[in-house]
Amino acid sequence: MKEFKKYFKIKAEVQDVYNAIVNPDMIELWTGEEAFMDDQPGTEFSLYGGNIVGKNISLEKEKKIVQHWYFGDESNPSEVTMLFHAEKNRTSVEIRQNNIPEEAFENISEGWSYAYFEPIRELLEE
Repeated sequence: MKEFKKYFKIKAEVQDVYNAIVNPDMIELWTGEEAFMDDQPGTEFSLYGGNIVGKNISLEKEKKIVQHWYFGDESNPSEVTMLFHAEKNRTSVEIRQNNIPEEAFENISEGWSYAYFEPIRELLEE
């Protein structure tokens, strides 16, 4: 199993970036697909037509999100932690993900950029 860590910077207020990640209507704007998400611990979510599925473990509004992501038949979920840092005129989001299956690592690490934060950046920086 592998680990991933990266920072993404978006020229938007922290509340807007956080909302883009937890609000299903906002998620649908940047994914172009139906999204199932709730900002409450213990709720399950599904993005990109079920290609990303998991469970919200804990959420601290505009500060931190911890999720478990599921990969097929893997018995142990991958834990994703998103830390939100308000900076001057922008937000930095630190992503840490562990327990990534070896065969999924390249897709996951690239996907954080092209399928997650680039679309959010395009939506919020317009």
